[in-house]
Amino acid sequence: MRESILVVDDELDVVDLVRYHLHRAGFGVLTADAGPVALEMARLHRPDAIILDVMLPQMSGTEVLRILRHQEETAAIPVLMLTAKAEPADRIAGLELGVDDYITKPFSPREIVLRTQNLLRRLKAAQHSGLVIVDEFRLNKSNFEITVCGKRLDLTTTEFKLLAALVECRGRTLSRETLLHNVWRYENAIDTRTVDTHVRRLREKLGPAANRIVTVRGEGYRFLTVASP
Repeated sequence: MRESILVVDDELDVVDLVRYHLHRAGFGVLTADAGPVALEMARLHRPDAIILDVMLPQMSGTEVLRILRHQEETAAIPVLMLTAKAEPADRIAGLELGVDDYITKPFSPREIVLRTQNLLRRLKAAQHSGLVIVDEFRLNKSNFEITVCGKRLDLTTTEFKLLAALVECRGRTLSRETLLHNVWRYENAIDTRTVDTHVRRLREKLGPAANRIVTVRGEGYRFLTVASP
């Protein structure tokens, strides 16, 4: 069965170009030209990935992403955003909501295909790596599910990846730059504040277990196990 990609853009020529090249690469392609339609299609069809334009009629791509990440049916779908905005603030806004990758317009169709393939390849790698169990934490990388003391936490894909990175390197301090590279796949740190924002939200969701993520001043973050000093 072919992997399906939902392309969301109100520029017909862009949609046709992206659809053509994705089809050639072997993907099934769904399209939407506005935010509400995209949300409905994502919920009904559960595509393997979404290519989402920032500038859309009715609601922005950022708002669409926000809703996707807060709906259980769509929270784990990887999203690649197309943007004509190159300002760091626009990218940071998307990163804080859990976008998986960015492409700035004008773009190369080949780049979109390669980034989509890489995005799905990373997802499959995570799915095949199985369970990570540390103390009362149980992370299932096949479905991005985590339970703490048997209670399931409602995390976005990015929050899950961040926690998984910390848990798998338990006892070690990971710098913000390292986390941006390992979780967001950015070679160069855009703004390390996005890591702090995600850690804060993650701690809120962890509740009583929030103190397991420790801030190492001037260095980064570390996950403590029960046996940690």
